[in-house]
Amino acid sequence: MEFIRETRSTKMQRVFSVIVVVLLALMMVTTEAGKNKKERGKSPKGTSDCTEWRYGNCVPNNGDCGVGVREGTCNDQTKKLKCKVPCNWKKEFGADCKYKFGSWGECDTTTGTKNRSGTLKKALYNAECQTTIKVSKPCPPKTKTKAKGKKGKGKEN
Repeated sequence: MEFIRETRSTKMQRVFSVIVVVLLALMMVTTEAGKNKKERGKSPKGTSDCTEWRYGNCVPNNGDCGVGVREGTCNDQTKKLKCKVPCNWKKEFGADCKYKFGSWGECDTTTGTKNRSGTLKKALYNAECQTTIKVSKPCPPKTKTKAKGKKGKGKEN
């Protein structure tokens, strides 16, 4: 009977020891994984002596707008950055050129459009932008005004 208790006790000690070793191994693995994740997020600033990066346009992954990739080059180095092209951007002057616009002008009856101009506020990623631009949009359709005296079916005097 004592021999059986001793065997059970020994088995429990072995199981406990195995559990402790497995937990220690898991802690070491997760600690290493956390370190690698932090290192991945950092760019190797110490290894790159390049200061004049030139970036291309943001190229959407699908269609004309949305999430995409922008490629940067400097000497013989290249890197890709995630970027986003807004879906309401104007193709004429690009998504990387930010302008400050004035108010819309009066409707030109000959062309059926109204115009406004914008001056360059910011050029992202060293983009080549025009200093001033002019944009136009169609005039709103004219709404017919109703005569004040006629508000529907009523008595005629």
